[in-house]
Amino acid sequence: MKLTFFGAAKAVTGSCHCVEVAGRKILIDCGLQQGRDERDNAALDFAPNYIDYVIVTHAHIDHSGRIPLLIKEGFQGQIFTTRLTGQLLSVMLRDSAHIQEMDAQWKNQKGKRAGRPPVEPLYTVEDAARVEEHLVTAEYGQVVELFEGAKLRFVDAGHLLGSASVELWLTEDGVEKKIVFSGDIGNINQPVIRDPSFLTGADYVVMESTYGDRNHEPVDSYEEALAQIIDETFAKGGNVIIPSFAVGRTQELLYFMREMKKEGLVKSCPDFTVCVDSPLANEATKIFSGDLRGYLDEEAIEVVREGERLFTFPGLMMTESSEESKMLNLDKTPKVIISASGMCDAGRIRHHLKHNLWREECAIVFVGYQGEGTLGRHLLDGAKQVKLFGEEIAVNAKIYNFKGLSSHADRDHLIDWVDHIQDPAPQQIFVVHGDAQVTEIFAHTLREKGLPAHAPLYEEVFDLARNVMLAAGVEIAPKKTSFESTGRPSTAYHELELAAMDLLALVRASKGGANKDLKKMAAQLRAVAAKWQD
Repeated sequence: MKLTFFGAAKAVTGSCHCVEVAGRKILIDCGLQQGRDERDNAALDFAPNYIDYVIVTHAHIDHSGRIPLLIKEGFQGQIFTTRLTGQLLSVMLRDSAHIQEMDAQWKNQKGKRAGRPPVEPLYTVEDAARVEEHLVTAEYGQVVELFEGAKLRFVDAGHLLGSASVELWLTEDGVEKKIVFSGDIGNINQPVIRDPSFLTGADYVVMESTYGDRNHEPVDSYEEALAQIIDETFAKGGNVIIPSFAVGRTQELLYFMREMKKEGLVKSCPDFTVCVDSPLANEATKIFSGDLRGYLDEEAIEVVREGERLFTFPGLMMTESSEESKMLNLDKTPKVIISASGMCDAGRIRHHLKHNLWREECAIVFVGYQGEGTLGRHLLDGAKQVKLFGEEIAVNAKIYNFKGLSSHADRDHLIDWVDHIQDPAPQQIFVVHGDAQVTEIFAHTLREKGLPAHAPLYEEVFDLARNVMLAAGVEIAPKKTSFESTGRPSTAYHELELAAMDLLALVRASKGGANKDLKKMAAQLRAVAAKWQD
């Protein structure tokens, strides 16, 4: 009876853990690595036919994004998740596959001119479509027997409609253990979504720690604060650009926009236009407008009972084609543009930033976590200039950060969640899904409370029957250098970080080049590193 950490170990993304029991292997999540966590998404840490079952906590790509690759390389088992997550996976993974195909096409266009061999996408839309053949869905609270020796139950995690914590009951050689995987634990008092459910006892807990080192800043009213920003920006003739995750956060924003219009909070333009420029967000919104029995909070249920739609209203535009997207920036009428990706590292949002970042009258509003190394984080940290599509763009627009508007629980609510797991209390709490430093901080916080907590390393193996580590993992988090400050990073530091990202892109683009040239480049890079280490 073993637990192995194949992802999100001292990292925020790429969640992937493996339980072995009674001769079977169960994967809990199989996510893409993103931002600075990314190493090689194509390199699975196990043979796909090694895995018998996959359990998916929710549809976000950092928890599900490598499932099509798993199937492409030979996985033939069942994939268990909640009903709504199953519906969302079908659109999210197809969208992810489309991005993989477009990235490969772009690389091949450049590579052909340079004489490099063609690259293949991580997986295709066809691979993603095959995921549905393996799906088995269950409702919250339903006990499902995977096989003799393993039962599971999904519990509402309150992070995204359909998101779940996973309870697993394991039996092997007469030993019984219960292990809980938190998935992403949601914030409280979110619109539409219910608060996270508490669980009873467990022998082991694998829990996230995204905000394990801090609490969210209180916001008196999301609607009023956001309406004020929209009002002030429209009065200056500017656009409000909101980078948003297509699934979950976009629908939450539409709920707020509907309320703003209903209450007349945007005085300068009560009938303002809201554009959702994301085909994925549009598809997800249709799912969120479907059968949500068993998923909504009481306030949302009451809205539906009154005959209102949760996520649509007059003045809402949903663009599909790239031509429609381009027209948004040609039309000078002030508007709200909600577009993906939420961290600004891909998708149509980058085009909207290119056209609006340099305009003093515009506003960029961040409403979610921005990972280290992402464009969104650079903008929040005060970058004065960014590079988009090969062009230097001045950052003149006002930058706002709704820190309280998060779908993740903060430190105090994470502690409250794990404190409820009693009778039995956990023998060990594994802290994952957070920046390397944050996982250690949160594990230390739990230990100070008298809870046995540990931040595992990548590929660490734990014996669940005997409560002992079998194999130590390896450190994969970025190493701290003498240049790192304990305070807020400077703009100069981020310029250096961006330059390093450009250099890494150059190195990756050189794959397949002549050995002579590659050796020369390596020698030059080592010389630069040696110079600054002296």
